[in-house]
Amino acid sequence: MAVPTLTSRGVPSGARITDGYQTLMAFQANATVSFWEISVTPPGIDGGEAVENTTMLNTTWRTMAARALKTMTPAQMTAAYDSAVYDNIVALINVETSITIHFPDSSALVFYGFLQKFEPGELKEGTQPTATITVVPTNYDPVNGVEAAPVYDSNGSGAGT
Repeated sequence: MAVPTLTSRGVPSGARITDGYQTLMAFQANATVSFWEISVTPPGIDGGEAVENTTMLNTTWRTMAARALKTMTPAQMTAAYDSAVYDNIVALINVETSITIHFPDSSALVFYGFLQKFEPGELKEGTQPTATITVVPTNYDPVNGVEAAPVYDSNGSGAGT
């Protein structure tokens, strides 16, 4: 029986982002929508729940396998907004479009998705009104009707890498 292999942690390559300022989110369907980003949470990647592979021949351990497909998790942003944005939201909500997260190091993540939610926060004296905006990645090109992976662009030029 094979045993797992011990692996030492290597030194990471590349440069880590040291400050979250300035991270922006752009919608191709409306690049000038009246949101002012306060914080942005990019989409994550989820491999899904394990596939149960246990049989009556197992003797000590339940066995599992990784799934084949991955899911991009929703992105969120907290933003200040113009109250007139409601007309823009009605026009933008559920529209499948290209969405770009611009990172502080000038790189970008581009993916297909849609604006799922615009949830204004409480309005009260002495605080800036904000809204929570939720974007759902679809990984589906609505124009060509095909699966489309997210694209990471290391220099924000639009060329992709």
